[in-house]
Amino acid sequence: MTTGYLAGQLLIAMPQMSDPRFARTVVYLCAHNAEGAMGLVVNRALGGLTFPQLLEQLEIPSTSECEAIRILFGGPVEVGRGFVLHSDDYLHDNTMRVAEGVALTATVDVLRAIAEGNGPSRMLLALGYAGWGSGQLDNEIRDNAWLIAPSDPDLLFAPDLERKYEQAIHKLGIDVGLLSGEAGHA
Repeated sequence: MTTGYLAGQLLIAMPQMSDPRFARTVVYLCAHNAEGAMGLVVNRALGGLTFPQLLEQLEIPSTSECEAIRILFGGPVEVGRGFVLHSDDYLHDNTMRVAEGVALTATVDVLRAIAEGNGPSRMLLALGYAGWGSGQLDNEIRDNAWLIAPSDPDLLFAPDLERKYEQAIHKLGIDVGLLSGEAGHA
């Protein structure tokens, strides 16, 4: 399990987020330490590629159940690289435990297991990730670009991507209309 800092928490973009890649996003932080941070956007679908198409590219046979799995835009870094954020009922040699009940696997083995019906019970498949260098995320939080919220599996793995942003803010008991972009003001 990744310890310390904000790993396992949600970053919620403030309404004034000017970077269009992160406007109205919810990012699950998979790792955060002195060297930097890595997370996955968990509320934005990736257009143009289906899970069966991805499996075909990888020469993995797919089943009809695979059609319901959406691919998410995980972030702007290494957009050709896939990550599966999932429940910890699936563990592989290359799986990283992120938090209680949540793990991350970035190998083709998990895709094969999913296609065969032996994958995790809950999952998100994302291409790309969000990354920050040493101190960069801390500065963005200090500059009031992100809210931090505790994660929970029901929100994290919910299929309704369009509602996750409001649901994440609601977890904090905040009315999004009252948020200010000025540091030190609510």
